[in-house]
Amino acid sequence: MDGYDFHTVSLSVSRLATFYNQHREHISTSITLTLLFRSVGAATFGIAGDLYGRKYPMIVNLVIIAALQLATAYCATFSQFLGVRALFGIGMGGIWGLAASMGLENMPMEARGLFSGILQQGYALGYLIAAVFNLYVVPNSSHSWKALFFIGAGLTVAVAIARLFFPESKQFIEAKRSGENATGRKKVKLFWKDGKNIMKEYWKRAIYAVVMMALFNFMSHTSQDMYPTYMQQTKGFSPQMSSKATIIAKTGALVGGTICGYYSQFFGRRATIMVATFCGACLIPMWVLPSSWGTLTAGAFLIQFMVQGAWGVVPIHLQELSPPQFRSSFPGIAYQLGNMISAPAAQISSVISEGWIIHVNGEERPDYARTQAAMMAVIFSLLCFWIACGSEVRGSHFELAAAAGGDDSHNDKLRNLENLEMRDPFDTPKEDVEIAENKHSKE
Repeated sequence: MDGYDFHTVSLSVSRLATFYNQHREHISTSITLTLLFRSVGAATFGIAGDLYGRKYPMIVNLVIIAALQLATAYCATFSQFLGVRALFGIGMGGIWGLAASMGLENMPMEARGLFSGILQQGYALGYLIAAVFNLYVVPNSSHSWKALFFIGAGLTVAVAIARLFFPESKQFIEAKRSGENATGRKKVKLFWKDGKNIMKEYWKRAIYAVVMMALFNFMSHTSQDMYPTYMQQTKGFSPQMSSKATIIAKTGALVGGTICGYYSQFFGRRATIMVATFCGACLIPMWVLPSSWGTLTAGAFLIQFMVQGAWGVVPIHLQELSPPQFRSSFPGIAYQLGNMISAPAAQISSVISEGWIIHVNGEERPDYARTQAAMMAVIFSLLCFWIACGSEVRGSHFELAAAAGGDDSHNDKLRNLENLEMRDPFDTPKEDVEIAENKHSKE
């Protein structure tokens, strides 16, 4: 639903431009505002998730974005529309960090690559569902583009209700049961103390993660947000045909993210991302040069396979890079700060493309193809280089960490176990291995 709710605007750019009597690049300003304000939501809901648990912060978060999705449909003026989408960005910003921590912390370590890919493709699936509704519901609805937002609000509330029936994360259940965590003001005080200590230790990793996520978000937003507009305005296809192309492209994303996430468990997080970005760069000509719908759509399928293939590794890669007790706030803030940096992607693409005019059969059209090809070539190259310069912590036992503000001795056990496992097994005394394995099994 995070992916669905965000992409309702990008799928409706042309209709929104007509409704508000604005140019298309002005409508893309709302996408920029949503991305800019997501970091505020990531910090707010991420900290709440690390402090109070994953369950209820997520439910509140979902209800808020459902309300703002509904409010979008009732905006009478363009200024109101921009204001609501900015607030929507705050609400939307908290979802990813909460979902990634909740979804992966109880998974077996050996399966986390696969489930990282599945989790991340919820975003692509949301786009896919929105595109189907845009193709078959919107043209036949008296509400036109507003129908997308009505459906999104209803489905998001349904997810919030469903979340009520699933338990809190094991980490917080055990902390409450054992009484190892403080409560009230003392808990908040210890939480902030932990946070300060963590930033002293992890600040370089934080910078690396933010830049990495800025490049990832430039990659996804440049390849996705204006794609329906590119198919309609540059290639001359109808909204229905561009929606079908989007559906096929997102099918490629679903497959790519799951497969690459799975293989990252064996080949490594960074190696998988680098292969996906290199292959994506090689596929750019097939994405923009053809004129036939079939070939262009095949190119979109393969590009999204690689883009979301790289993205499928992101949830588990960030979870492993994060301080173990801050796995809701650290990944979410890094993700959304990267989003904030990449926020102008859709607007940059739109403004440049609308200024580059091509003539097709005597008709003037904006050249989104050249803009997107140039931007994606640069982004793929920069991301591949940055990932090569980084590090990874594949196999981290972050599920053993105490919640922030909890028992420090519990986290010391986690560090000792991981340090032991990273040593050469031929240099590790047998009795040390047995002690570590006994501690792990008891935890």
